[in-house]
Amino acid sequence: MKIDKNHITVFEHDPLWTHKGDQRITDLQLKQLQIFSGDKGVPYYEQIHNGIRFKEYVGVIRVGGLTIEVLPKADKSYEKAKWQKTLIGMLRAVNAFNIHAPSESSLNTKTNFILDLYFELFVKETEYLFNKGLIKKYRREENNSLSLKGSLLFSKHISRNLVHQERFYVRRTTYDNVHLLHQILFKTLLLLKDINTNTSLSSRIGSLLLNFPKTKDFKVTEAAFRKINFIRKTLDYKNSIEISRLLLLNYHPGLSNGQSDILALMFDMNLLWEKFIYISLRKYLPKDMVISAQTTKYFWRPEKGYGSTMRPDIVLTWDKETYVLDTKWKNIGDSNPSPNDLRQLYVYHEYYEAEKVALIYPGVENLKKGNYYDTQGNGLSAKECGLISIPSHKSITNGQEEIKNQIYGNWLGVGEY
Repeated sequence: MKIDKNHITVFEHDPLWTHKGDQRITDLQLKQLQIFSGDKGVPYYEQIHNGIRFKEYVGVIRVGGLTIEVLPKADKSYEKAKWQKTLIGMLRAVNAFNIHAPSESSLNTKTNFILDLYFELFVKETEYLFNKGLIKKYRREENNSLSLKGSLLFSKHISRNLVHQERFYVRRTTYDNVHLLHQILFKTLLLLKDINTNTSLSSRIGSLLLNFPKTKDFKVTEAAFRKINFIRKTLDYKNSIEISRLLLLNYHPGLSNGQSDILALMFDMNLLWEKFIYISLRKYLPKDMVISAQTTKYFWRPEKGYGSTMRPDIVLTWDKETYVLDTKWKNIGDSNPSPNDLRQLYVYHEYYEAEKVALIYPGVENLKKGNYYDTQGNGLSAKECGLISIPSHKSITNGQEEIKNQIYGNWLGVGEY
């Protein structure tokens, strides 16, 4: 078996070792991943003897020249191409890949599929902004100038120009394209220049850098991105800035001397599955039905301090009845749900006065109906908790139609939707 030392593809919950397995990491790469994890750990993987074991996060981790792809897996299939396509399709469905350019279908996916997609999306978005024309904004600046243009700051002028009397310390307002939006885009282009391995993008990145207006460097922080308020004039920048935010905030340059940089673009499959189910149900929402996500109710309150709340994933309201859905990214096969999952849905049944509730899993197409026991010991009650398994499809559209048919048709019995 030929081993690509620069690229590894694994599935969630898989291990990677330095000393065994068809795909291995080096001692140096393991050390860097351990440094990145630190004492508190990271949600993406856990440290094991001579290696790491991935958790329920999927995506890409780049360590120096090595790219590790982590794919989702909800059945017995080990077809990497299938799960790559599934992951990208789910990310597209939840709008993780927004783009202005009309030629989205021309996006090329290489080996490092998520990195390639985000890199190319960013380049396309930035090219789109260039073709439309980079916006200008007003900004204030203070400096020593050879001409008196703007307001003379007298105290600073006296303190700084006693020797250089030919200069003027002034404050002036300038209208140009040197502002935070362009600082962020330029810094992202510089990052892509260093870490991009897709040769088809290299010349386009270089061309953008060559023609980009000169900007000042800035410190990459979450606070810098929070300063941005998109208005009608700057709305076209939203997609490219969001990609910049994802790349810049998840890039960790040399954590210690002589160590490789790390870029982690990882997605929690539990949250992605929840959002994918919600988006799919909303897409085919029947007439007169209302859908809401993360509906919160108070659950418990101590004498002092903060109380606890409950928040089911999806609540459907139809014909004056309430139905609660909770998504779980785990394949339980023919087994029963965990007692904790069933207890959680029982509480939803009570507090939301639901007609019925259901757990949604990935797996082989299936719908099981079950009832909770009567608390009085008289057998089964009318409280129903369904188990709905959604299979993976080669087409995301077919997958969304499967969700529609299973939940609206088979579980709720909606005739038309």
